[in-house]
Amino acid sequence: MKSYASRSHVEMQDVLMDPTSTGPEIHYYMIRGGTDKTNITVWENGIIGGEYIKTYGHYHVGNLEEVYTVLQGEGIVILQGKIVDDSVETFRAIRVKAGDKVHIPKETGHLAINIGKIWFVTSDDSPVNFDEKNPISLPGHADYSQFKSYRGAAYYVVEKDGEPTLVKNPLYKNVPEVEIE
Repeated sequence: MKSYASRSHVEMQDVLMDPTSTGPEIHYYMIRGGTDKTNITVWENGIIGGEYIKTYGHYHVGNLEEVYTVLQGEGIVILQGKIVDDSVETFRAIRVKAGDKVHIPKETGHLAINIGKIWFVTSDDSPVNFDEKNPISLPGHADYSQFKSYRGAAYYVVEKDGEPTLVKNPLYKNVPEVEIE
């Protein structure tokens, strides 16, 4: 199916806190809507090496903003500023549940994490051009390279005493001290 893609455990090892950890064959599933329909993403639930299942993460290329709408489950949406000299000046971890919306400003790195016991499901309005070389898995408007280079966002979201907790990614020199909102 042209609009369907998934992220395998092998692909996700690039951005895991512990890339040697075992995990489900597929971490999340995507149905891309092109430019006329919304996109749907479904996360598996679970923990891999202490870290909750998440998306790969990317920055948008160009003047593109996005809105996530949470349809089911509960999660955390990560928003971080540009990486400059191995550092980020801004970082937010926003706890969300069904019915919540999160605005992703342009030039903001982002990913989402399933912290619940069931699937986490979102809809988003990011356009996908089906004429691109690989529009579903790696759309041209998304830059995954920075998250890959730094093995993820500035913080990992891990389970500690049954609750999500932020753990600093050691590959970043400077990051703001934050808590989950």
